[in-house]
Amino acid sequence: MIIPQPGDYIDVHTHGANSPVGIFSVENLMAHEERRPSDIPSMSCTFGIHPWYLTTENHLRLLDSVKEAAGQKNLIAVGEAGFDRLRGPSPELQRSIFESQAVIAEKSGKPVVVHCVRAWDELLNAHRKLKPEMPWLVHGFRGKKELAGQLISRGMYISLWFNFVLRKESTELIRSLPVENLFLETDGSDTDIRTIYGKVANDLSLTVAALKEKILANFMTFFRGSAKILQDHE
Repeated sequence: MIIPQPGDYIDVHTHGANSPVGIFSVENLMAHEERRPSDIPSMSCTFGIHPWYLTTENHLRLLDSVKEAAGQKNLIAVGEAGFDRLRGPSPELQRSIFESQAVIAEKSGKPVVVHCVRAWDELLNAHRKLKPEMPWLVHGFRGKKELAGQLISRGMYISLWFNFVLRKESTELIRSLPVENLFLETDGSDTDIRTIYGKVANDLSLTVAALKEKILANFMTFFRGSAKILQDHE
């Protein structure tokens, strides 16, 4: 199954998924690794250059692999791509390769999944510069509600960090977010996506079933071009 069904829990960003029935996982593949979307045609994937594994020696080769993968039907977004001030090459190289991936996403009609650590100005500046038509999703978010508001004002979506979302202190942020811009993830951890849904539904005073409906609607909006291709393909 490569598109979610009504009633599914959607894990929008994970690694090495082995999901039971009722959980729809988007597998994140990274360009420096061997696996490609074509290796797992029955799963929806994202594929991109993670800044941690970007170097001056490999950047052109990795970009070529993203270009090659962009046309795969089960490749529903480019990324995770982005910026990291704590780990990775120079800010200049990170910026250049992120922008190149965003352009690939635009040309292929697919959104972007973003990794960003302490580099929010770079991300916001890139969005202002590129003015993308395809939406961007910031995965693993655990920042302040004011920052979330800035990202959402640019039309971005937010997926909450699996560890942070289960803490009591996340409740204020969760309640401040428009549910129309919200996704949830496990990022390859042992955390159960069903537990995350339960916590977030409680924070929002929703039933889990209602939260599932809303996030499914978000999926079909955010991945609108890719979801249409997948529906036609099935």
